[in-house]
Amino acid sequence: MKDKKRAMGRGLGAILSAESKATVNSATDEGADKFVGNIVEVSLDDIYANATQPRTYFDEKALNDLAQSIKNLGVIQPVTLRKDGDKFEIISGERRFRASKIAGLDSIPAYIRLVNDQELLEMALVENIQREDLDAIEIALTYQRLLEEIGMTQENLSQRVGKERSTITNSIRLLRLDPDVQNSIRSGEISAGHGRAIISLDDAEKQDILFKKIIQNNLSVRQAEQESNLLKNPVVSEKKQKAVIPNQFKKAEKNLADILDVKVEIKTAANGKKGKIVLDFKNEEELEHILSHFNK
Repeated sequence: MKDKKRAMGRGLGAILSAESKATVNSATDEGADKFVGNIVEVSLDDIYANATQPRTYFDEKALNDLAQSIKNLGVIQPVTLRKDGDKFEIISGERRFRASKIAGLDSIPAYIRLVNDQELLEMALVENIQREDLDAIEIALTYQRLLEEIGMTQENLSQRVGKERSTITNSIRLLRLDPDVQNSIRSGEISAGHGRAIISLDDAEKQDILFKKIIQNNLSVRQAEQESNLLKNPVVSEKKQKAVIPNQFKKAEKNLADILDVKVEIKTAANGKKGKIVLDFKNEEELEHILSHFNK
């Protein structure tokens, strides 16, 4: 019978007693082994949100959908909490906590951690980076906080979260974008790839031009990158565009050159809708030869 009670104490049925809630606050306290590494059931009334939570927006419809799922199946993945006196602070799982409240639950399964405030912040930030549903701006803000508030180097951060340093650098650069552009990334109107194309421009006015083009013309990331290159060096880009002429014009050049026996060049505008033919002659005799073909 004793073994059965112990087994329950390590499962979802282990409701925290008032005594354990009050006395266990660190890993060295008696009874700490009942918390660390085990799943316990914690009253929702005893849980409060982490003030340093990286997520700042919770979609109402998504929360209601999750609440319905919890009603049908229960909470599949436990939340992670930090013991704080007789209360518990959320490290990760605030969406599940909120949805459980909507679903009308009284308690939620949880892992209990006994950590200090800095460890709490680092755990919350790192665990949230691993989530797939954070938007690119939230991730960038999280990277920045790990660097500034925790004091990590980019090398340490790269190892901690399993990302290349270049990925972290490119992510943080998004925070230099105009707030309107950042909001468009957060809402899903444009992607982080679009944002990187925009931030590659040093001039704020050009950034705004590209942003509006992306929205108005529904540009792909590749098209946005091409537009960015045009804005960086419009003169060179225009010359390159003019230098490329369609194959039929190339054939026409050759045919005319064969007939007139002089060098012929067909030049077209960037839009390909108009152009001109240039005939190269060395002297008056060659000019007379060219004109003779048009006098027949």
